[in-house]
Amino acid sequence: MRGDDQAPGYLFSYVSAEARVPADHPLRPMRTMVDAALRRLSSKFERLYASTGRPSIAPEKLLRASVLQMLYSIRSERQLVEQLQYNLLYQWFVGLSLDDAVWDASTFSKNRERLLEGDIAQGFFAAVLKEAEQHQLLSAEHFTVDGTLLEAWASQKSFQPKDAPPPPPADGGSNPTVDFRGTTRTNDTHASRTDPDARLYKKTSGVEARLGYLGHVLMENRSGLLVGATVTHATGTAERDAALHLLRRRRTSRCRRTLGGDKLFDTRGFIAGLRAQGVTPHIAQTTKTIRRTSAIDGRTTRHPGYAVSQRKRKLVEQSFGWLKTVALLRKLKHRGLARAQWLFTFGSAVYNLVRIRTLTRQVA
Repeated sequence: MRGDDQAPGYLFSYVSAEARVPADHPLRPMRTMVDAALRRLSSKFERLYASTGRPSIAPEKLLRASVLQMLYSIRSERQLVEQLQYNLLYQWFVGLSLDDAVWDASTFSKNRERLLEGDIAQGFFAAVLKEAEQHQLLSAEHFTVDGTLLEAWASQKSFQPKDAPPPPPADGGSNPTVDFRGTTRTNDTHASRTDPDARLYKKTSGVEARLGYLGHVLMENRSGLLVGATVTHATGTAERDAALHLLRRRRTSRCRRTLGGDKLFDTRGFIAGLRAQGVTPHIAQTTKTIRRTSAIDGRTTRHPGYAVSQRKRKLVEQSFGWLKTVALLRKLKHRGLARAQWLFTFGSAVYNLVRIRTLTRQVA
């Protein structure tokens, strides 16, 4: 018998969103870990909000929605809110019932400064690492460090002289053609009018310089989890300075530690800084030239652990690939160093969630 093709409007639904999400859905373990991390941040949330007045949108819901945005490569908060209106899976993950009204996209903008002041991204990152510690996934001895360029939300035309704006172009218009040929532009004399914190920088030779920041991570080698993340101005020494800073923050034991890295870190000053912290440098050796020799000698490279660190350090590129392609951090959507730091740290925490879910499934 043929069914009736009509769509009656139901007043009540007796099936909850919890029952509709499959028991083996990949978001289920993710939701469990996110909820556990947010419970650890409850005291921080209490200090951010007043004790009186109208109740706000729960920060836990906003953060769960931000996790979804990175997991599913949603381009904007406006598009995220739109999908929350009709996607039952997203509503379940965020903690909304079918009858709950979805907030406006401007809610994220209004709460961003509050979350920045409370250092919630760093707190969430640390809470996710607690989940990894409970599963015994972290190493306290062997680490890898690296950095990547995060392109700023600013165009090359906004990079103008600091003392005075350039004369208007001859063709006029709101988006005129600008010819930079033959002009010298440096970070000392120029700054972006759109994002003053961004710096003109190129990470490798043979490519054009871009306005951006440098994102740095410290990875433990056992499971490939990120145990440190920060963003700095894009300078030639920023990666080495950030590496020493992240190592100092991650000093959790007195055991001898090793640090892997690429040839950029093979400088005598950086190696001396590592040894001062009691860290054995497992840095890739630079090619010997007339002007430069490697700061790593045979006393380090002869040990089998050095070869292991060189193999393991390539895992850090997976985190950069995920952050730039899935979490859409190749080009930042927010301006300023503080917002870039928040976004990169939060994205690193979400990457760890994905990694923990994969590793715990393998063990099971």
